[in-house]
Amino acid sequence: MTYIDGFLIPVRTRDREVYRAHEAKWWPTFRDAGALSLVVGWGDDVPAGTCTDFRRAVDLKDDETVVFAWMTWPDKDTRDKAYAAMMADPAMTTGMEMPFDGKRMVFGGFVPILTEV
Repeated sequence: MTYIDGFLIPVRTRDREVYRAHEAKWWPTFRDAGALSLVVGWGDDVPAGTCTDFRRAVDLKDDETVVFAWMTWPDKDTRDKAYAAMMADPAMTTGMEMPFDGKRMVFGGFVPILTEV
C-alpha cells in the first residue's frame, strides 16, 4: 500500500527559488531510493485560523511563506529503508545546508485511507 510523507516548512519568501532548487537537487536521491512522487506547494492562500492554522504550526515569521509538500512511496518499508540508508550516508548528514529552519518543520508519515484521481 502506498505511503505518504507530509511536510509543512517555513521558508523565507525571498528564498523561493533557492528552496525550489534545493528540492529539485535532492529529488533524484529520493526517487532513486524508491519514492514515487514529490509535490511541493508554495503558500498562496493560507489564512490565519481561530484556534490553529498552518502559520502557527511552523511559527511563521512576517518574511516567510508556508510550504506544504508531500512525497509518496510504494510502501512504508521502502520509505523506512530509504531513510535509513540516507542517514547512514555521510554525504546526506554532513554539510547539507537547508534553505529553511528545520526546527520549525512539521512532518509525519501517513497511510492513505482514500485516494481519488
